[in-house]
Amino acid sequence: MRHVIALDVGGTGMKAALVGADGTLLHEARRATGRERGAEAVVETILGFAAELHAYGAEHFGEGAVAAGVAVPGIVDAERGIAVYAANLGWRDLPLRALLGERLGGLPVALGHDVRTGGLAEGRIGAGNGADRFLFVPLGTGIAGAIGIAGTIEAGAHGYAGEIGHVVVRPDGPDCSCGQRGCLETLASASAVSRAWAAACGDPAADAADCAKAVASGDPAAVRVWQDAVDALAAGLVTAITLLDPRTLIIGGGLAEAGETLFTPLRAAVEERVTFQKLPHIVPAALGDTAGCLGAGLLAWDLLSTEVSA
Repeated sequence: MRHVIALDVGGTGMKAALVGADGTLLHEARRATGRERGAEAVVETILGFAAELHAYGAEHFGEGAVAAGVAVPGIVDAERGIAVYAANLGWRDLPLRALLGERLGGLPVALGHDVRTGGLAEGRIGAGNGADRFLFVPLGTGIAGAIGIAGTIEAGAHGYAGEIGHVVVRPDGPDCSCGQRGCLETLASASAVSRAWAAACGDPAADAADCAKAVASGDPAAVRVWQDAVDALAAGLVTAITLLDPRTLIIGGGLAEAGETLFTPLRAAVEERVTFQKLPHIVPAALGDTAGCLGAGLLAWDLLSTEVSA
């Protein structure tokens, strides 16, 4: 059975799958990234994991994988196959595509940015299925974005397109690690809500999920913290709507797990702010933490179809 290897490398864990031509997950596996062992050890773990998946496919499906796709965090030069920089994983200018291709016996390998790769999956087979223009925004430790156009993801001239988390929504807001103040991710990411709620409730261990529960139960302090984050998020999203005119806005990440506790006030806040802009459908992501892995599989199949057509 023809299949590809799909790998989604995160700061703490790796998700992997063997994916059939129709998108079926034939085999799934997970492994710790082990970043505490250093960058070289992480790279070796990735290469070894991919080799194991290749061997598993050969043993169980009659042949090895025909290609591989890998999604990684940080700055990625997908065209040259280089993982340029990842603060969490400690690498710079890593020729990951070439290293994987060599370990896998010359297989074609596609390399992608984790958020854009997850956005590719959400756009094609997830919440954006059928939308010709969409924006995927995962609300996690930070906030990133993936711009979907006609079934592909726009990376920009230098690979930085979609970094909505660094749109300034409150110029007098908190300092951001990027050097600006009041960036969207300092106010509306899951980690920002966790910080604000921990300060408001006096429990340093409280997080965004706890805040969402308190909002649902009517706690006025939690409602204030939540609404502040929703207002900031709506301001950032309206900027994106003005620039990109998406048909669908897909919101994912940890904060989206709050469901309608997030989506009901967010839709209202966005609607209040739009004037001439067309209001997009605002929907929750559908693929959860498998989006990056599924997207890596799509990158691998796309690579094969490009090679055939060439």
